Amino acid sequence: MSTPLPDEEAVRTALTTVIDPELRRPITELGMLESVSIAERTVRIRVLLTIAGCPLRDTITQDAEAALSAVDGVERVEVELGVMDQAQRDALKEQLKGAGGRRGIPFNDPSSLTRVYAVASGKGGVGKSSVTVNLAVAMAARGLRVGIVDADVYGFSVPALLGITQQPTRVDELILPPVAHGVKVISIGMFVEGNQPISWRGPMLHRALEQFLTDVYFGDLDALFLDLPPGTGDIAISVAQLLPSSELLVVTTPQSAAADVAERAGAMAAQTGQRVAGVIENMSWLELPDGGRLELFGAGGGRTLAARLSATLGTEIPLLGSIPLDVALREGGDAGTPLVLGEGASTARDELTAIASTLARRPRGLDGLRLPVSLR
Repeated sequence: MSTPLPDEEAVRTALTTVIDPELRRPITELGMLESVSIAERTVRIRVLLTIAGCPLRDTITQDAEAALSAVDGVERVEVELGVMDQAQRDALKEQLKGAGGRRGIPFNDPSSLTRVYAVASGKGGVGKSSVTVNLAVAMAARGLRVGIVDADVYGFSVPALLGITQQPTRVDELILPPVAHGVKVISIGMFVEGNQPISWRGPMLHRALEQFLTDVYFGDLDALFLDLPPGTGDIAISVAQLLPSSELLVVTTPQSAAADVAERAGAMAAQTGQRVAGVIENMSWLELPDGGRLELFGAGGGRTLAARLSATLGTEIPLLGSIPLDVALREGGDAGTPLVLGEGASTARDELTAIASTLARRPRGLDGLRLPVSLR
């Protein structure tokens, strides 16, 4: 019995599995599928890209070919790529941003269920960015929708830690962030050539952060991480103003001096009205070949910091976890492959994954949200 000719409905159903790698939604939902034609066992489709120089055009082509080749009766697939005209781009922007393409910070919308975590530290060198990246990737690996804003404008490092070399795609004023390991990422480092320094004053920093939050299309996220610069300066204040519902994750080392400085970053929540989701102790110890522990930076700083913040803020602030030193954590950062994606025994990986699991289980409360309930 011969194989039946391909069915158009089956072909269109297969195309719903082709996901735009930047928008993370099916091309069939985004107005990107312009036409489908079937001649005998050959399927021809025309896909419209958002811009002519779409950096992931090959990915879309390959995914479409793979999806269609799996349809019964299809022996040949031809994918033609076109480009949206201005009217089609306007329609796409309206679809993504809402009626009229409204501007604003979507995470402040009363209906938003996104948990926003601002990862802070009192001083530099405590591994804050590495913690941010690994927590975000671990949550994405659980199937959650996650984004990162690299708000450390002067010391941006998130793109390198995730192996991102691609620039964001611009659709007029809308910015589509690159995706790495399932995480959408935006950083000022994506707009800087080479290793040029950023020398901006406070108002420019505020405007850059505001643009990241308004013009970058993250879509519906379960969690958004902001990697803050150390201390309590301009960016920390701007985050509190632009994202008043954000929660602080305070990173410290076991050293008492580091915990003292980190306390200031956490105590800032009393002035800004933010909540502190918890404390994370990094570089807690070094595991020795004989199974012993070498506490290079002392011990107890994270627990002490959590206790002090609990007393200062008048609410229980948990120590979410203690992450030991691990050479693989540094190697993963240098290679752009976060430690949590690795295999084999690793106490640091286990601890990071456990912290991510704890954060993933903390859904944003419904208090104050407008729910779509109607009475009949």
